[in-house]
This record gives sequence, C-alpha cells and structure tokens, in this order.
Amino acid sequence: MKKIIIILVFTIFSFANSSFAQTKYQIANKIHLEGDGGWDYLTVDDSASRLYISHGSMVQVLDLKTKTLAGTISDTKGVHGITVAKDLNKGFISNGKDTSVSIFDLKTLLLISKVKITGVNPDAILYDPFSHKVFVYNGRSSNATVIDAVADKVIGTIALSGKPEFSVTDLKGKIYVNIEDKSEICEINATTLKVENTWPIAPGKEASGLAIDIKNHRLFAVCDNKLMVVVNSENGKVVTTANIGENVDGVAFDPILKRIYSSNGEGTMTIIQQLDADNYKVLENLETQKGARTIALNHATHNIYMPTAEYGETPAPTTENPHPRPKIKPNTFTILEISTQ
Repeated sequence: MKKIIIILVFTIFSFANSSFAQTKYQIANKIHLEGDGGWDYLTVDDSASRLYISHGSMVQVLDLKTKTLAGTISDTKGVHGITVAKDLNKGFISNGKDTSVSIFDLKTLLLISKVKITGVNPDAILYDPFSHKVFVYNGRSSNATVIDAVADKVIGTIALSGKPEFSVTDLKGKIYVNIEDKSEICEINATTLKVENTWPIAPGKEASGLAIDIKNHRLFAVCDNKLMVVVNSENGKVVTTANIGENVDGVAFDPILKRIYSSNGEGTMTIIQQLDADNYKVLENLETQKGARTIALNHATHNIYMPTAEYGETPAPTTENPHPRPKIKPNTFTILEISTQ
C-alpha cells in the first residue's frame, strides 16, 4: 500500500511539472497603431473587449475582437495611465503635463470633464469600485489626489513617503501603492484616505509594477534589481522572491491560471507559476521585443498585451541629457498580443 501511495504521489507531481513545461506562450499578433510618440500604461476593459493605450498625447482604443482602432481620445498631454469604472460607465486618464485627469464616457469615448489635480506630474491611476474613488499618483510631489468618481470632483490629497508608482485595490477598502524611490509599499484606507502602513520590500529595490492576488492576500512587486517580491498584504511581510528580467515596469496576475507576468523592457516576459500562496516557480522567460516594459491582461481570454516600437541609435550623452534614450523609429509602434496554448 505504501508503494502504491508513493507511486501515485510521484505520478501526480510529474504530471503537474510536465503540464507546466508543456505550456507554450507565443506572440500571436503584432498590431500596428499610428503615431510615433512614447507610451506608458495600458488597460483592458474585459467586458467591452477594448484595450486603452497611452500613446504620445492621446489614448488609442483598440477593439480586441477585430484588432482595429475603435477610437481615439485626444488632448491628453503627457498621458500616463487609464483606469476604467465599468459600474459608472466612465474612464479616467492621468495627464502628466497639464496636471489634470480626463474623464470620458466608456461607450462613446467622448469627454465628460477635465479635473485639475492637487499634485505634480500625475502618473499611475486607479479606480476603486469599493469606495467609488479614483486615486491619482503624482510622481513629482509624492502624494495622491483622490477624486469622487460619481461627482467627478477632488475630495482629498494623501501625502506619501516618496515617489508613487503602480497601485492596486483589494476591493474591500484597502489600497496598495509602490513607493519607488524608498523601496516600500504603502497601505491606504480607501474610506479615511489615511496611510495605515508603510512596509519595506527588501531585498527588492525601486519597485514599479504591482499586482495583487486578492484570494491569498499576496502582492507582487516587480523591482529594478531584477526581483519580483511577494508580500503578504495583511501584515506587510516579505514572503519570497523570484528572479525576473531587466528594465521591468509592469506586472499582471491571472487568478485563474495562477500565473504572474513580468514585462521586462530588455525584451522578455518572465512567466511565474504560483504553486501556493508562499511558493512560486519561474516557468519561462519568453522573448518579446525590446521596449515592451508595460503590460495588461485580458482576464476573459487570458491574453496579454504589451506596447513597444523599434529603436534607432542612442544619441551621444550631453550635459543637459546625460542618459539619452534611443530614438523611436517612425511608424513602428506596435501592440504585442501574447497567448498561451
């Protein structure tokens, strides 16, 4: 009997490992969009099969079924992020260069209003369905502007310990945000608008992207030193880490497949399997394309989207610009659509 049990356990373990190994990700489509400007965050509206993409001074809206442009939202100077409030039929866009948030109708894509915010360089943006509030993270003033998403007006400002990056909600009244320059995560009470906890994420450094596993109370912070740090969202304890690629900016979690995806600007996507709440296994470093550093996940299809473009030569450093970026080649902006078999 003992032999049978051992063989059965070994068989199950081998099957699980082989199923991980046989999982194949591939670039299913390269969707070209017009425009030669830079890009930042992108957001999927699963129910409408739409992808909102920050691009230059506009937001391009891609129909994910036809792979064609459904519309464009213009006058979004220095656009960084887009968040969708499906229950209110509204979208919110952070405009870094004119310190505003554009509010638009999800069905028509028409502008509803533009709200001035209380910080400098609004960047990441999050809608919290629990509180019906929008949290706008201001990169140069180390604070967050809070907007009443129903009334479309500013209702508060939250001081933060440093430069905020990406943010997530647990849908029960807690908001989490990476503090990049301090290598911390702040926990915010969505009702009182107070920072309740600030947790260090060492050995992770300078986290940008953040994702959440609501069921298991786990946060996934992807860091500049090529680590993904797993944090317990109930007490702030670092659970474990996993190795990822270089120049990361985004991360996504698929709660059905139990996989975390790290978008690495070096031209890879790290795929990590969640074995249980405390244990994780790197499955693959999929080759993508240089510059594909932000990410969005379609929870309905499990497909992944990453924007990038082709690059030319890097200009010589100058006193004014000691760390120049390579120039984008004209007419090469592309959305990579990644699927699994």
